Amino acid sequence: MRKSSIIIAFLAITITLSSCSEFRKAQKSDDWEYKYQTALKYYEKGDYYKAIFLFEEVQPFVKVRKEGEDLLFKYAYSYYHYKDQYIYAASLFESFYTTYARSEKATEARFMQAYCLYKQSPQYNLDQTYTIEAIDLMQNFLNKYPESEYAPRAEEIIQELRVKLEKKAYENAKTYYQLRYYKSAMTALDNFRQEYPDSKHLEETEFLKLQATYNHAKLSIRSKQVERYKETVEAYEKFVSKFPSSSYLKEAEKIQEDALQEINKLKTQNS
Repeated sequence: MRKSSIIIAFLAITITLSSCSEFRKAQKSDDWEYKYQTALKYYEKGDYYKAIFLFEEVQPFVKVRKEGEDLLFKYAYSYYHYKDQYIYAASLFESFYTTYARSEKATEARFMQAYCLYKQSPQYNLDQTYTIEAIDLMQNFLNKYPESEYAPRAEEIIQELRVKLEKKAYENAKTYYQLRYYKSAMTALDNFRQEYPDSKHLEETEFLKLQATYNHAKLSIRSKQVERYKETVEAYEKFVSKFPSSSYLKEAEKIQEDALQEINKLKTQNS
């Protein structure tokens, strides 16, 4: 058993040294065809670091040759696979699409450009620039290639990313409210309603808007309070009109009653 393990280890070391020797030989070679074929071997084996290195050296020699198309396509995929270099991979897929627009691989390259940005999209609470770019690119892809084999996946990704943006907007609005930035919360909640009219959170966010409006009125300077309590009553009326059977109805009615009492009290004091 021990002898068998030693033999296996020896073979592994021999193969590794042989591979390194081949890579160094390709590096030093002036024969671009040899470098290119060696790069393809590493690519097929999944050794993307070495493939990238050799592809980069060969690229200037094959740009105007028939091999240039295949090299750029595999070069882009190498960066996609190598340590998740999605942004640079996206730029290479874009370059491929622009350079070889008539290629049979052009559709895949266009999809992969968008897919790389999708992979770069972070969790919902971080900056969503790449998420928005991925949605735009995926939608452009669908508009141009609606019958593509990649179209169903593109549709799924767009929906997934929109849900992420919705969650970010929802959580941001709630955070404003929790921090007692009521005016900012009101604006964020209005934007949420406009952007996501079919959201499962719509009832909750509409009630939160009512609460934010009421609390904003309470914290306002005296000269603004009557006007803002009236806005609270209007917010209540909109809420019960949309959600007459809401689970928040009793709380909403209490807010309306308090707002009306405050209006009457302020009017009496001002008369």
